[in-house]
Amino acid sequence: MLSPKRVKYRKTQRGRMSGKALRGGSIAFGEYGLQALECSWITARQIESARVAMTRHIKRGGKVWVRLFPDKSVTKKPAETRMGKGKGAPEEWVAVVKPGKVMYEIQGVDVETAREAFRIAAHKLPIKAKFVLKELL
Repeated sequence: MLSPKRVKYRKTQRGRMSGKALRGGSIAFGEYGLQALECSWITARQIESARVAMTRHIKRGGKVWVRLFPDKSVTKKPAETRMGKGKGAPEEWVAVVKPGKVMYEIQGVDVETAREAFRIAAHKLPIKAKFVLKELL
């Protein structure tokens, strides 16, 4: 699973997810893309699950680019713990996704195969997403 090798701060604050994506809104590598329509944290497990589902559907036919990287740590305190005693330990890594961000790209397959692969991948993610073509962006 994806996680950073090292980070400046081990425990990050939650932050805000309002607004649209500043960067990564256009297709840069492939022919087709999967674009986010909502804000969310997407975990490393979800990113990997969607990638595996896509590559299985295209049967190693094309090339897949993952445009997400989980670089934000999410902490959790143990169950049934009293308040106080500091922030919990880092449990998982997430990527902050805003509307307009192209999350995955595919090249080297036909449109229908790419559309179906992205449909399957979108079911693995906690947000709504749409299929986009290179010439439309």
